[in-house]
Amino acid sequence: MAERNESQDNRELYALLNLSPDASDEEIRKAYRQWAQAYHPDKYQAPHMKDIATENFQRICEAYEILSDPHKRQIYDIYGMEGLTSGLELGPTLNGAEEIKAELERLKRMKEREKLAAHFLPSGTILANMSLPRYSDGGGLLVGMAMTSEVQSHISKRNAFTIGGNLAVNGGEGGGAANALFRHQLSEVSSVEFVASVGLRALVGVQTTRNLSSHSTATMGVAMSLRDGSLNLSNLWSRQLSETASGHIELNLGQQSSIAVGWQKKDERRSASGELKFGTGLFEAAVHCTHRFSPKSLGCIAGRVGSSSLEIEVGGGRKLSKFSSVRWLYVIGIQGISWKFELYRGGQKIILPILLTRHLNPVFATGAFFIPASLYFGLKKFLIKPYYLRRSKQKALEEEKESSAQVKEARAAAEKAQKLQQNVANRKRSKQLETGGLVITRALYGNQIVLSNLRSSSETSFESTSDVIDVTIPLNFLVNDSGQLKLHEGVKKSGIMGFCDPCPGRPKELYVEYVYAGNEFKVWVGDYEELQIPKGSHRI
Repeated sequence: MAERNESQDNRELYALLNLSPDASDEEIRKAYRQWAQAYHPDKYQAPHMKDIATENFQRICEAYEILSDPHKRQIYDIYGMEGLTSGLELGPTLNGAEEIKAELERLKRMKEREKLAAHFLPSGTILANMSLPRYSDGGGLLVGMAMTSEVQSHISKRNAFTIGGNLAVNGGEGGGAANALFRHQLSEVSSVEFVASVGLRALVGVQTTRNLSSHSTATMGVAMSLRDGSLNLSNLWSRQLSETASGHIELNLGQQSSIAVGWQKKDERRSASGELKFGTGLFEAAVHCTHRFSPKSLGCIAGRVGSSSLEIEVGGGRKLSKFSSVRWLYVIGIQGISWKFELYRGGQKIILPILLTRHLNPVFATGAFFIPASLYFGLKKFLIKPYYLRRSKQKALEEEKESSAQVKEARAAAEKAQKLQQNVANRKRSKQLETGGLVITRALYGNQIVLSNLRSSSETSFESTSDVIDVTIPLNFLVNDSGQLKLHEGVKKSGIMGFCDPCPGRPKELYVEYVYAGNEFKVWVGDYEELQIPKGSHRI
């Protein structure tokens, strides 16, 4: 079966005139004259037939206008109709395909730059720590709050600028910082970043990243504190271990020297990561695993152990919409038992950790986990899932209705075209019958699965299905005076006059039964395959 590629999407006009994409100027003129004669409005007296002819005649003329003009045809062959409507100015300064392609690329780059200039990527996090023991002791529920925010802007294809800040309040103390980062892509394999920060951590720094190979990356950086002039050196090496796994080693030298070794593994349903970190008076190990049960729900478990921490997190999350998701985590450790709620919306996050108790009571710990988990699964079964099922069904019905309307409109256009082809097709059929030539007795185009059933079934009512259209008339119309029919390779058959796409988005094929010299033949061909009949290998 012929392979489909992107350029085949730019061949509808060739299908309309039943031409090969390599057709010569003479072949284009000949096809235009043939089709224009068949569809010229002056040939029809009945008002409704004249209207149908006018509509199809205009399509033929538009196709000929583009394919007969060398400049327009070159643009159409490269970029399709989008290239003709992109604002490209045709003229004598653009003489070759390469010049036209270069000019179109220039216009695309200009539009891309305009898009990038207006493309800001904001992100931020709000963290609000709450404590029920503190509240029960007469204090406030809110223990502390932290906020971070940044905006990234692509100045150009190679340059990006990020500004941001953070603010934290804990009890009666607080502080903040503002930072800026400029990133420049030096080449396809290397980049450099300049960073500056004022506030609690006032510093300036620079770091560079380079792809050492297709699987390895190295990052080196240096930062200087503006408070005491101390330096901090950082090195990060990462390597792709497999298609789904990678690892890294990070070394920091300075006032807080440390070394960390980590790994990540991720596939369509599962992801896992881990890191081991050592430093001056510091030891920490962490693992995190996530499993996606469905496109909208996931479960996760994480653990951390170190010189000052020991805790386990268990929880799950659900995608609410294309840009929003929510998570609930149960946390138990030496600090006590907590719940953590996380809300994600675009690049924004809201995190609400709530300390339930500082005591590790087994009964309380069990209840704190199973009660909200049971409540969630109950809500999911009796409220959330039925709601999403109703919404999915409604969306599917709306999409089906829209697609059905488009197919109905396309079928109506194909039927109108076939009415104009009917007389000529009948004359050609009669002439071929008299001479024992080529006559198409049955032709169906549509759903590949439906038509494939004809290979092993005696079913004859496939014309009634909505996934198939009868194209016997158009094919008889296309039979030439020599008793031959050719549909060209690489041209989607739904674009042929009298055809339409009866099942958008599904694989299609053409099934043809025909007689020639008193013998019966039949053949199946793919949507982009060449069809040339009669052929001895098609004989039944």
